[in-house]
Amino acid sequence: MLDSHFDRLTLAQQELVRAAATAMETAYNPYSHFYVGCALRLSDGTVITGSNVENAAYGSTICAERMTIGRANAMGRRDIVALAVMGRGENFMPNEAKITGPCGSCRQMIYEASQIAGVDIEILLAVPQLTRTIITSIEEMLPLPFGPVELNVDISRYRPR
Repeated sequence: MLDSHFDRLTLAQQELVRAAATAMETAYNPYSHFYVGCALRLSDGTVITGSNVENAAYGSTICAERMTIGRANAMGRRDIVALAVMGRGENFMPNEAKITGPCGSCRQMIYEASQIAGVDIEILLAVPQLTRTIITSIEEMLPLPFGPVELNVDISRYRPR
């Protein structure tokens, strides 16, 4: 894991973080009042975004990361190479530097997406004021994982062409 300042990111990484910030503001969060945005980059540079969508039946809530992976999948795209996440509370404090990372369910989804894509997906976690960014990967964030490869599932027909 590399703790970095936004200005030290590549232009592609900065673009992805900014897309996550924009998506964060579209969150539907009447219960938690917590905003999360996600942006992912496909192998051809296409960026897809999503935000968290809550539901009165709390278990039906969808995290921003899973929403974004689902959007990519619905477009027939599984060639994810990078993903950025940003979150904030409703009463955001400008000097707050807390990083929001994917929950366990999202880490599992990202891991499976990485196996299908055949890459260790780069993950960028940034604070809203763009003063701090953590650069990591799904394999680093999810130690001792399991996915279709570990379960000996043939995923070849799901891989990007």
